[in-house]
Amino acid sequence: MSAMRLRFAPSPTGQLHVGNARTALYNWLLARGQGGTFVLRIEDTDAERSTRESERAILEDLTWLGLTWDEGPDMGGPFGPYRQSERLAMFARVAAEFLERRLAYRCFCTADQLDAERQAAFAAQQPPKYSGRCRAIDPSTAAARAAAGEPAAIRFAVTPGRDVTFRDLVRGDVTISTDVIGDFVIVRSDGRAAYNFAVVIDDHEMAITHVIRGEDHISNTPRQILIYEAMGAPLPSFAHLSLVLGPDHAPLSKRHGATSVAEFRERGILPEALVNYLALLGWSPGEGQELMGAADMARRFDLATVSHSAAVFDTGKLAWINRHYMKESPPSRIAQASMPYFARAGYVTRPTEASLAFVESILPMAVGSVDRLEEIPERVAFLFDWTPERAAALVTAEADGARAVAAFADELTGDTALDKDTFRAAAGRAREKTGLKGRALFHPIRVALTAAESGPELDLAVPAIDRAAAIGEAGGLATVAACAARARAVAESVVS
Repeated sequence: MSAMRLRFAPSPTGQLHVGNARTALYNWLLARGQGGTFVLRIEDTDAERSTRESERAILEDLTWLGLTWDEGPDMGGPFGPYRQSERLAMFARVAAEFLERRLAYRCFCTADQLDAERQAAFAAQQPPKYSGRCRAIDPSTAAARAAAGEPAAIRFAVTPGRDVTFRDLVRGDVTISTDVIGDFVIVRSDGRAAYNFAVVIDDHEMAITHVIRGEDHISNTPRQILIYEAMGAPLPSFAHLSLVLGPDHAPLSKRHGATSVAEFRERGILPEALVNYLALLGWSPGEGQELMGAADMARRFDLATVSHSAAVFDTGKLAWINRHYMKESPPSRIAQASMPYFARAGYVTRPTEASLAFVESILPMAVGSVDRLEEIPERVAFLFDWTPERAAALVTAEADGARAVAAFADELTGDTALDKDTFRAAAGRAREKTGLKGRALFHPIRVALTAAESGPELDLAVPAIDRAAAIGEAGGLATVAACAARARAVAESVVS
């Protein structure tokens, strides 16, 4: 048996949708798990909408996800070229052969004529299909009309009254009658090869053995099988994946929030978390296990265990998986990945060794309580967004707030930076002086130093404030007031 060859063939007309990313992932998992070849092919014959910028973005997203390919437009391979726009001569050659063998014919119908046929079919409650009116034109006459410049598409001559059956590796046997297909276009009047024609030629010429794609392609498969047969080419194995739906069970779209890999990447989802979650949208590794790396998934992946039921995209489940991988990742990696979000918030003014080390040091205050990297700066905003006015307002709302903060401020001598031990010692002396303890003492201190009602433990927060103050703008951080300065400013405000 020949080695498996699988492909992912996106159209570079926009961002990589997570549904398409799951298709790429399943192809990749099967190829890697079975020692096969994973091919990346760019289907860019839609000249109006396809862009190299979109192609680059798709390749970047796939690389970020870790879905590396063995052959593709950027690296070549034995079956290139790997852009459909560079394979047009091959499509033209096969189309000419089909015309010569009378497997296809030229169609001169106008858009208005075709629309009238569709409307008549709808009115008769019949599936719309081409009437075949140009099929009777003598081929030599049709060739002369085309040579004279009359616009003509090329249609495949479908044998009526035949059932086309194929074995779907996810759904079992699927049968569709040619009576609902009609003679379909294989080359448009502008000379561009239609999808169902080009994809078969490309898959055959690239020796693709397994075609894994979305269920929206099921209706295309009989047409493609007819092309394979006309070419005398062996059929690949087909597998059609269920759609990815939003929480309302409609196809996942912009109205459900983020839908592209780039958007989830921008929001701080880790690549291994997104890959892990996408794999679970229609497949289960069994044994109740859900958290696993790509290599382990590839060893276990089997199309026979892929569900044909629609999968619902659950952002809560993705967040849970992302939290797991953030906690499991080395802090240095999370710090580096978080730097753009700190910069966006204005907390990091420039990346330096000191600012990076500081971000890494404060991660324990945030990573366990956020879903995405982009939320980390907000979790530690008290370090940078403190104002004496806001802090004082919160202190005065406490019954003994002013007394607690004044006593605490008195115990902070000079501008010595606080660590956990010196902070506790100062708070202990304030307790002895005021007789306040527990929340009555520590909550006013918290709101005075952080201008926030809640947040990380003060044993972590207080030293972080003073470390940030020491680093300051010279080290690439926004200017931060130290704890002593904060306490004194609030005390003066609430006591006066």
